[in-house]
Amino acid sequence: MTWLKMFLLSIIQGITEFLPVSSSGHLVIVESFLEIQSDQTDVNIVLHAGTLLSILIFYRRTIFRLLSQDMRVIPLLIVGTLPVVVIGLAAKKFAEHYLESSLLAGCMLPITGLFLLMIPRIPQTDKSYTEITYKQALLIGFAQAFAILPGISRSGSTIVAGLLMGLSRQSAATFSFLLAIPAISGATILETAEIISNKDLTTPLSLLAAGAVISAVVGIVALWLLVRWLEKGKLHYFAYWCIPLGIIIVIIQLMQQ
Repeated sequence: MTWLKMFLLSIIQGITEFLPVSSSGHLVIVESFLEIQSDQTDVNIVLHAGTLLSILIFYRRTIFRLLSQDMRVIPLLIVGTLPVVVIGLAAKKFAEHYLESSLLAGCMLPITGLFLLMIPRIPQTDKSYTEITYKQALLIGFAQAFAILPGISRSGSTIVAGLLMGLSRQSAATFSFLLAIPAISGATILETAEIISNKDLTTPLSLLAAGAVISAVVGIVALWLLVRWLEKGKLHYFAYWCIPLGIIIVIIQLMQQ
């Protein structure tokens, strides 16, 4: 891992974790082309930690309100997190190798694009995320679990699911990223435990610290952009990136086989 590769991965993680283009898909593709080892757990941890910090900073007031006033939302977030816990642990145990496939990422990116093209067709409402039911939270959680597949955007799938549940655009985005907090935290804890058990720290601490800071700063900017583009009804424009990119990656991968 060089400084340049860490810089590129941090930028990509910070942007794609929040913009609806799939961070896992882009990282898998970039790692494949740059021939970066995808099993560098310490790098994955700091990139996740950086984007988690972005959410905590950007939504700090909302989080404080949840802990002091809107505590009903906390069990909703727990229910919404259950699918990704169950499916994520199963996938890590039985299908982790397939989740590192750039061909799979290429196949899934157009599906993300199709999700995004649905957004302008969903009627706008003013329903708050504090009004959703446990069943609706669970359904949004399944949308998040679907994003375990590289190329499926976690933010895109959960925002679309939230809109289909009748949430306003702002509430759909807010619930999506609140739901990301336990998911990213859990993944970070599991990867940290893996490093501790395997003594697998292979990257210099200076590189890791730089990766965390860069992904956090870029992530805050990406969050700010996403919320504003969603409010202006422009989020579906990212479909015109996901669909062609997915097709190109599939063609390249098939030609190399």
